[in-house]
Amino acid sequence: MTKLRSGLKFLPDSRHTPEGHPQPAIGKIGVLLLNLGTPDGTDYWSMRRYLKEFLSDRRVIEVNPVLWWFILNGPILLKRPFSSGEAYRSIWNETHDESPLRTISRAQAEKLSKALKGKSQIVVDWGMRYGSPSTKSRIEALKEQGCDRILLFALYPQYAAATTATAYDKAFDALKQMRWQPAIRTVPPYHDDPAYIDALAKSLKREVGKLKWKPDVILASFHGLPKEYFDKGDPYHCHCARTTRLLREKLGWSEDFLRLTFQSRFGKAEWLQPYTDKTVEALAQDGVKNLAIVTPGFAADCVETLEEIAVENGDIFKEAGGENFAAIPCLNDSAEGMKVIQSVVERELKGWV
Repeated sequence: MTKLRSGLKFLPDSRHTPEGHPQPAIGKIGVLLLNLGTPDGTDYWSMRRYLKEFLSDRRVIEVNPVLWWFILNGPILLKRPFSSGEAYRSIWNETHDESPLRTISRAQAEKLSKALKGKSQIVVDWGMRYGSPSTKSRIEALKEQGCDRILLFALYPQYAAATTATAYDKAFDALKQMRWQPAIRTVPPYHDDPAYIDALAKSLKREVGKLKWKPDVILASFHGLPKEYFDKGDPYHCHCARTTRLLREKLGWSEDFLRLTFQSRFGKAEWLQPYTDKTVEALAQDGVKNLAIVTPGFAADCVETLEEIAVENGDIFKEAGGENFAAIPCLNDSAEGMKVIQSVVERELKGWV
């Protein structure tokens, strides 16, 4: 085998192959960080494209596809891009003209690459399930760089078919179109990983310590899921409950002080309960004056944390009689957050590295 200065290895000596035979690079290992997705802009058409891709996913919406097509392409895609665009505009990173999720995802990949710089055969990249950069484009880019083995890391600590599974589905769809597929590993859920629980505890304790007031209650709010999906066997609720319990135990807090809730429900069907917004309102009406919300299910701050939690639920709390409200930042690309990502990646690469 011959070796280039870049460290890429090539197929056997070209003397033993037909003239003009391609010499693809091999020998590298790719790590692809995956998150949900983001629109390219906040205008109507950018939002419409993003929402159409997201809400057309059969892992996300499991209702009758014919009926859903008319609902989606009728009232939803006519109206929702306006309200969603307004929400994104309120949190948009104007400096880079992109959503915070894209900014943070890029930073996570760059910091992981630096942390693994001693392992020269590893190439780190990032992509999105919906929107850009697409999962397919990043897998192709890694393969072009000589990655014949790729670790797919969907950044969802708690497994759900509508998040983790669909992220990997999209990657598998890309692989199905390849003549020469790289070998693939997928990262399992890490909802109870000691490094993850430790990072959450340190981050939460530090952020609460910065407040000029002491919370009466803290909510651990996770993205919601239709109850029907839970009834079909999705383990998501159990993973969220276990994360919350382990976090309580780590911090020595009571169940009354750190409570589990679910946010971001959509449509009229019943979703996992208790609902975050209803709980926030009820707590304020019951006399709770100081409330903080942490979102352990999100590896990076996004519209669901920066707008829905920090703005919408903050307004709900104060309008119902609450006084002090705080939305705790996600782990993002903080030292604690990067320690979790690096720990999981190094564990899952064993045998390859």
